[in-house]
Amino acid sequence: MNKNAERPVSTSLTPVASAAAILVLSIAMSAQAQAQGPATAPSLDPDVKGEVVVVTGIRAAMQQSLNQKRNSDSLVEVITAEDVGKMPDKNVADSLQRLPGVSVAAAGGSEGSFGENDRVALRGTPFGLTLTTLNSHTVSSGDWFADNIIGGGRSVSFSLFPSELIGRVTVHKGAQANLLEGGAVGVVDIETRKPLDFKKGVSAQISLGAVNSQNSGKNDPQFNGMVNWKNEAGNLAVLVQGFHEKRTLSRVGQENGIWYDPVEAGSPVDKALPGAASAIQTDPVKGAKANYLGGTAWFEQERTRKGGLIDIQFKPISDVTLDLTAFRSHLDAPNINHNFMQSLGRFLAPNWATKDFPAGNVSGTVNNGVLTQLTGTVPANCATCSSMSSAVQEEFSRPVAESQSQFVNLDGKWRVSDKLTLSSKVGTTKGLGNTVSGALGVWMPYTGGSYTIHGVDKAVTYVTPGADKFSIGGGPDGGGNIPYTYGSHVTAIDKETYGQIDGTFKLDLASVQSIQFGVRGAEHKRDLTAIGINALPGLAVVGNLPMGGLTSFPTEFKDLDANGAGYWTFSREAVNSWLSTYAKYEGHLKQNEFKIKEPTRSAYVMANFGAEGFSGNVGVRVVHTKEEVERNEIAPSGNFEPRLYTNTYLDFLPSANFRMDLSKNLVARFSTSRTMARPELGQMAGTDLRDVQGTGSAGNPNLRPIRANNFDLGVEWYFAEKSLLAAGAFYSALDGYVTYGSGSATFYNQLQKKNTVYQIDTPLNTTAEVKGMEFSYQQALPAGFGVNANYTYTLGKETGKAPGSVCGKLTYADCTLIGTSKNAYNVGAFYEQDKLSARLTYSWRSGFLNGTSRNSASYQAAVGSLSASLAYQINENFSVTLDGKDLNNPMVRSVIHTAGAMDVPGSLYKNGRQIYLALHGKY
Repeated sequence: MNKNAERPVSTSLTPVASAAAILVLSIAMSAQAQAQGPATAPSLDPDVKGEVVVVTGIRAAMQQSLNQKRNSDSLVEVITAEDVGKMPDKNVADSLQRLPGVSVAAAGGSEGSFGENDRVALRGTPFGLTLTTLNSHTVSSGDWFADNIIGGGRSVSFSLFPSELIGRVTVHKGAQANLLEGGAVGVVDIETRKPLDFKKGVSAQISLGAVNSQNSGKNDPQFNGMVNWKNEAGNLAVLVQGFHEKRTLSRVGQENGIWYDPVEAGSPVDKALPGAASAIQTDPVKGAKANYLGGTAWFEQERTRKGGLIDIQFKPISDVTLDLTAFRSHLDAPNINHNFMQSLGRFLAPNWATKDFPAGNVSGTVNNGVLTQLTGTVPANCATCSSMSSAVQEEFSRPVAESQSQFVNLDGKWRVSDKLTLSSKVGTTKGLGNTVSGALGVWMPYTGGSYTIHGVDKAVTYVTPGADKFSIGGGPDGGGNIPYTYGSHVTAIDKETYGQIDGTFKLDLASVQSIQFGVRGAEHKRDLTAIGINALPGLAVVGNLPMGGLTSFPTEFKDLDANGAGYWTFSREAVNSWLSTYAKYEGHLKQNEFKIKEPTRSAYVMANFGAEGFSGNVGVRVVHTKEEVERNEIAPSGNFEPRLYTNTYLDFLPSANFRMDLSKNLVARFSTSRTMARPELGQMAGTDLRDVQGTGSAGNPNLRPIRANNFDLGVEWYFAEKSLLAAGAFYSALDGYVTYGSGSATFYNQLQKKNTVYQIDTPLNTTAEVKGMEFSYQQALPAGFGVNANYTYTLGKETGKAPGSVCGKLTYADCTLIGTSKNAYNVGAFYEQDKLSARLTYSWRSGFLNGTSRNSASYQAAVGSLSASLAYQINENFSVTLDGKDLNNPMVRSVIHTAGAMDVPGSLYKNGRQIYLALHGKY
């Protein structure tokens, strides 16, 4: 096999050569550059008091963020454009992860990390309990990964929002009546820059660069640009931004949690190891957990994020401002997962696979309820071996994998009089998730082999003779000589149309300065369609396999201390060509499809009060929600028929925020509120099945909202310029928190082509609580140096005992809250002097529960990431930056926990380091 054909040789410049070229270009261009004054920062909204501050560097950005935090009546964290554009922050989530009480994940579910932070959550809760808005209005987004398309819908994918778009991000940890409902534990508001805030008539910025991804060895282009024009009268301005960013990902991994199941009585393992089928002493008694399928996973993806924003601001008269904004971001992310899975457990542990296999050819070790070592040899004259396999190769390709977010929003503001100001907001936002997936599956003959589990923090050792050479044969029911496929075309369209009117009325009272009020109406819709895949003539013919596309797994698997390097596989191009020739997507999978309509109405009133050294607000928001869920269910005839579920809810959400100056530099805060979040849309209707294993999840259309009673107490000491020492405590009692219960249900099995019974996890409402403490410190030191650090301690648990849930079990109950890391911290340092600036940061969070399935829980292990940024200001107009992300090449690892058994390794992934080099120019 030609090793050089495994991965195309890149003809791009090396990072060093690219840096030299950019520096030469920047010197040539700087000779013709015109001087420019600094641009002003985004204007502040009424809820965050303070003056507009000019952002010119790290220290200025730090001061601006502290000013806004200090002067706010509610508990907020603020990051500015300078913060977002450093570290290196390639999307907003990268910056948010360094704030106390904020946690991020590099995936929307349990699919593992893809080298980019994708989801944001507050106070150790699931992502769907944090509301993300853009310029204070809702924003829909999509996912390209099918599981998240089916099961999600509320949380926003931050991979669609490049950091260059941002003027400021405000994290509201304390609720206010004038904030949109939907964030049970808080709101993240992303603010773009506004065209009338720029001082100059014409302003422009451009960033040209490249990213080098370690594992792929590719250098990919990065472009961001912005032009702002403002007329001489200062009453009309237009801002245009655009971005086009590409990144090639090559992720090496090991996936062991695909199919763990008990050893069954009468199986070859049970005969060879007496007692293995009753090793877990639970009620009922179950066998030791065996690894039915597990092994090497090589994920390749090309990510291209492109889009832009246009903002037109117009003041027809001095007291009226109109602001029209349109935005679109599209992520094109075709990919393939090369999955070489050992199948010893699949054929030796169950009693339905190979009952007659000789026990003398099986050996192993049972340890704490787990079959930690299994070996199978090849018997002489083995009649049953023809229906067995040592491994299966599944190339699961997604030639189409895309997500999208877009909106059009019109803001209006009218200063009616000195006392009354009215504002309005009307718009529509749309998110798209679309993926076309198909597998090329090949069973390999039974050649024996073994697996050995070394513990939860190490890779499993798989020994599969012949793994480096293509072979086909064996497999279940003697059908292993036939290539196979499965997959689907899943599309979700998420859309919301909204309108609102808000007012502020100033009062001539000593203690109450103003009253804010408003009404809002919205209609949210989510439609999901699913099309099945069918084999065309020729797919089952071995001679039609794309043998010209044979290649092998890369050497980076050695970084995992795992087998896999050199295993045979097919290239992505070969798999896609085979699928397009021998498979067709047709026929609706009705059991997966659903439609949700969610009209909401809300109104609020809030009073802003204050005296010398004391201020705050108190108010109430009233919300009416109607849920209409239509999905397809099996009728008595055995066919799927639509069924509509309708539920309505009325919520009263009071809030109060108090701020007190204990001294000139010491601020104390207290807030209390009742908030609500609606369940993930997919949790109400989505169906996600595993046809081989007979497992899956199905939505619950009668889920009710999650309501939270929240309390916050904090103190902030601004002991020096650009410096802060703060501590806070928080508590939230969640009523309606969504957990999962286990049961059985009948669905159509695509592989078996008939209705079959599945073991199903179903979302259920229960109660929970989350509490903890936050500490933060930052200080500007002499000689241009500075440091920052924060630490968050969080305890989260289910307090209800929902029937069928893991927490509701009589024995081995597990009430861990999904998403809660007990400990999280960030430490960093920076230097800024004259033309040179540098920043270094390390972010770490402890393990957390990522989800549950079939009475097993998947925990994300602790992970930390090291990032750095180096910038050099060539002159007033040009600078060059060198950024490093995931410089420690972190291992992203999961652990599978089952009641009554030892923990076993789930998945292990490494994405490699990313190095960004860019030239920035401004006018």
